[in-house]
Amino acid sequence: MCGVGLSDGRVDRLHSLPKECSVLDTTQLIDDRFRVCQSQLTSRGQAHVLRFWDDLSTQERSKLLDELEAVPWDVLDELIPTHIENQPEVATPSDLTPATVFPCEPPTERMAEYERAVEVGEEKLRAGQVAAMTVAGGQGSRLGFDGPKGMYPVTPVGSYTLFDLFAQMVAAAQLRYETTIPWCVMTSETNHAQTVAYFESKDWFGLSPDDVFLFSQQMLPAFDLNGRLIMASRFGLALAPNGHGGSIKALVDSGTLAKLRACGVTLISYFQIDNPLVKPFEPLGIGLHVTTGSEMAIKVVPKVDDLERVGNVCCDQGRVRVVEYSDFPEAFATSRDADGKRRFDAGNSAIHLFNVDFVDRIAGRTFQMPYRRAVKVVPYVDSVGEVVVPTEPNAVKLETFVFDVLPLANNPLVLEIDRCEEFSPVKNASGSDSLATAHRDLIARSYRWLALAGVTLPWTADHTPAAEVMILPSFAIDAAGVSNRVAEIPAIVAGDQVLLK
Repeated sequence: MCGVGLSDGRVDRLHSLPKECSVLDTTQLIDDRFRVCQSQLTSRGQAHVLRFWDDLSTQERSKLLDELEAVPWDVLDELIPTHIENQPEVATPSDLTPATVFPCEPPTERMAEYERAVEVGEEKLRAGQVAAMTVAGGQGSRLGFDGPKGMYPVTPVGSYTLFDLFAQMVAAAQLRYETTIPWCVMTSETNHAQTVAYFESKDWFGLSPDDVFLFSQQMLPAFDLNGRLIMASRFGLALAPNGHGGSIKALVDSGTLAKLRACGVTLISYFQIDNPLVKPFEPLGIGLHVTTGSEMAIKVVPKVDDLERVGNVCCDQGRVRVVEYSDFPEAFATSRDADGKRRFDAGNSAIHLFNVDFVDRIAGRTFQMPYRRAVKVVPYVDSVGEVVVPTEPNAVKLETFVFDVLPLANNPLVLEIDRCEEFSPVKNASGSDSLATAHRDLIARSYRWLALAGVTLPWTADHTPAAEVMILPSFAIDAAGVSNRVAEIPAIVAGDQVLLK
């Protein structure tokens, strides 16, 4: 165990307050805070958020003031005219070139380099120098699920959630490499308490609570299309997480990065909550990251088509960057090289490796990640206090994206991964990148691992799996792990539902 304690900034702060604190929240203190907020809001044309003040209880007033005092006006004052009242222009450079990508399978002349990288990656894991980080600040609302997305059941057999799978990956890697792997989970104010309660109800999935660090990212207010703050209730702003780019600042501000250093961690394996196929402890990527002197790595997948809705990993004046699909000119997306292959074929998988020193360096700079504008449907309270649920997008949310620090990294590694092995995000209720496609891909990967181990499997006439088989990370985290446990695998016949755990 790291022995540095649970990094749960929001809960720790609440629990550390003395009981007498409630007495300090006197009417005079609230009045003083109110006057400061009123002055700030009035000067910005935002005083409408105080229209229900006289009707609020002391507790409701305190909550509203807490939210108003947390508004980062030093940032938002500049963004309201450029990103909220207007759509900012996105200038895509005309001289983008494809990024240099390390292939998933090495050519013959690089076999020794890749073999050495695997050794280095395994050494790094055994030394306890790698931590996992899951970005889990979102809700499952797009999937029709009422709760944190990490609590969404995602396996085709059984009802194992995304958090279940990732916890099992951590436990399995700890067992394989005989080490401790800290697991960082970034939540948001909208789901932090639920996430903590879920981890507690699961007894931390059998992991040591001292090695699981839960911390929240910053929240930002939503605005209407005229730049006015939106109220979610008579005493609360409409707030939203500040995007996965908030992970850099949150790691430092929560004290989690310092705790990782105390554990001896030098490398963070970062992934988002929605990808059940992710392999956060894959030695090749970790080893190449180390041997190439990379400060930040990005794993990419070949695109399924020219216009796939993934970020495009490119080079811009010698620096690696990601251009979102919505900002990527079609002329680039459809361009081909002399062999007829897609020139820009590196799709962002949202899987990264960060050096701890790099995160520290970036967080300590005055560098501000660029904000992205997202127009969304946001319920609001009208002028008489009634909740309105609009049918059309009515609000602007501001987000930052973690890949925007990529141009600041020295020797960034761009590593291709096998989509079938490591990438099948659950983003939509149906269609592509949905639970249905994740189920398909989890079964296909389980079949592939079993076939490599020599297990006899039933197939349909068109050679698709004829049984639903799910290999949990607690059974194996890769094909090699399956080969080591062949004797434990039952006979599988068509129509079976098989859970290997």
